[in-house]
Amino acid sequence: MKTMLLVLLSAAAVSCTSPVPASAPAARGKTGAVPQAAQGNALVDVMALGGRIWQNECAGKQEGLVSWNAGEEFPSLGIGHFIWYPKGYRGPFEESWPSFVRFAQAKGARVPSELQGTPPWSSRSAFMADARNPRVNAMRAWLAQPGIVRLQTEFIMARSRQALPAMLAASSQPREVEARYHALSRTTGGMYALVDYVNFKGEGTNPDERYNGQGWGLLQVLENMRGQPQGSEACREFSRAAAGVLARRVANSPKARGEQRWLQGWTNRCKTYAGE
Repeated sequence: MKTMLLVLLSAAAVSCTSPVPASAPAARGKTGAVPQAAQGNALVDVMALGGRIWQNECAGKQEGLVSWNAGEEFPSLGIGHFIWYPKGYRGPFEESWPSFVRFAQAKGARVPSELQGTPPWSSRSAFMADARNPRVNAMRAWLAQPGIVRLQTEFIMARSRQALPAMLAASSQPREVEARYHALSRTTGGMYALVDYVNFKGEGTNPDERYNGQGWGLLQVLENMRGQPQGSEACREFSRAAAGVLARRVANSPKARGEQRWLQGWTNRCKTYAGE
């Protein structure tokens, strides 16, 4: 597994100046719907992109594929840290794991029964007591299979492409948002930024994902970009805007969540969008 991930990461270097050929129009879908396969997947190195996301979310470790962070009310699964709410809990963040399960099943994958329905743990303490159980290690091993890593990456890509129509409908500046999105999507590095950020912090269209009335998703980053930059400048401007949006989120967040502890790591992640 270590060798496979090193191969993925060595291939995952992205350039903000490398063009990506124009792809088919983004798939349109309703909120909560199963994303369709991303159009134009063949134009991007899917496994390299998946390796980069895995590194960002789990430090490239198999152990991180099933985890429950301190201070959170839910476990996170997969290379994208997809949220999976325990039975009876509904938080302000979009629950993405069930959508991935439906996506994987629609593509013919056999999802283990333990990864369907609701989590087998009702609390973080219950998870931590079970974290090294063979059952949990089997979950991680399933998620680490190359074919399943590819499906996770395709799901994240589809989610990014599917987000655009909803973002335009929700924005007060749809023309600017659309132009910035397409400018980024024309380069390999820009596509990485779009795909990684929407998986990282969501589309920004869910009205429940707000602190003090302000969101932190991809929509808010695109709205906070300046001008209509192209090429490598678009990547740098996206990086700056993303870091600013996340700093605002932390400033607006409830003190009890302690989000300040995550800000440096989030900022470092934003720097990768500029190729740093």
